Amino acid sequence: MALTHTAFGDAQGQPIECYTLQNAQGILAEIITYGGAVRRLCTPDRYGQLGDIVLGFEQIEQYLNPQPYFGALIGRYGNRIANGTFMLNGQRYTLAQNNGANNLHGGPIGFDRVVWQAEPRAQGDAPSLALHYTSPHGDQGFPGTLLVTVVYTLAADNTFHIDYTATTDQDTVVNLTNHTYFNLAGGGDILNHQLTLPAACFVPVSSALIPTGKLQPVAHTPMDFRSPQRIGERIGSADAQIHAAGGYDHTWVIDRTTEGLALAAHLADPHSGRVLAVYTTEPGVQFYSGNFLDGTLVGKYGVRYHSHAGLCLETQHFPDSPNQPQFPSAVLGPGQTYRSRTVWHFLAE
Repeated sequence: MALTHTAFGDAQGQPIECYTLQNAQGILAEIITYGGAVRRLCTPDRYGQLGDIVLGFEQIEQYLNPQPYFGALIGRYGNRIANGTFMLNGQRYTLAQNNGANNLHGGPIGFDRVVWQAEPRAQGDAPSLALHYTSPHGDQGFPGTLLVTVVYTLAADNTFHIDYTATTDQDTVVNLTNHTYFNLAGGGDILNHQLTLPAACFVPVSSALIPTGKLQPVAHTPMDFRSPQRIGERIGSADAQIHAAGGYDHTWVIDRTTEGLALAAHLADPHSGRVLAVYTTEPGVQFYSGNFLDGTLVGKYGVRYHSHAGLCLETQHFPDSPNQPQFPSAVLGPGQTYRSRTVWHFLAE
């Protein structure tokens, strides 16, 4: 195991660091303190050859420019809040709008756009990095001062743990996640990846990608991933939900039998043999198929990121939950601790 760090430029008048976590099997993760972003993640293929399986940039300046949340921590509220507003305890809160009229991923200066304070740790033979951030009352319109800690841990069994905790001094809403874009092939697109989502229902959305408020069965629709499906198989279908998002950009309701960690997604690349299994304590997972990548961004190794160059599996509460009382609550109050865990398990077959 190893935990090292190097300088990665400056942002907002502060030095940015890049931390490298490596386990005994050679799996390597790089995390930068700007946005807490997973910048590089190298795992072995079926022949034991390491390859970088996430999208990202070579230089800090590229992360500072407009870009689609590559690898970043997301908050205060992952996904969309309709019309950038919600009611809490009889009071209406107006949020920053950065997705048409909606608040997306916490606003234009969300947790992906701040500098996190790093605290290197070690848990036995597992290198670990804690990142801390204090979001002040009124940040992007959200109430309460929120103290957040996210701990990344790379374990010896080739699992990568993301543990989120947060406390507040007044009632607020919280929905934290990570926005890493995966490509298990290490290049090209993800349309030949095989995806399984153990979910009998998903959250249908309007043309503005805001939940309708209902849950819809996946049966007999292109949203049915209960058995392994090639991502490109139905992504061009005439289904209204596919059309609204230009592909997949929806939350699936994870089938659960107990609390705690549950399988949220299983992703496999037939070419490399790499497999990613995602487990989470969250009620949903947002599968986004990289529809809005358009080839304008040049990432690591000089690669231009075209549509479907990567996909996201964002474990989270449902979109717009503050305005949807029938959805699981995202409210956090004083004296409570927000806790969420997601585990990425890397395999090869």
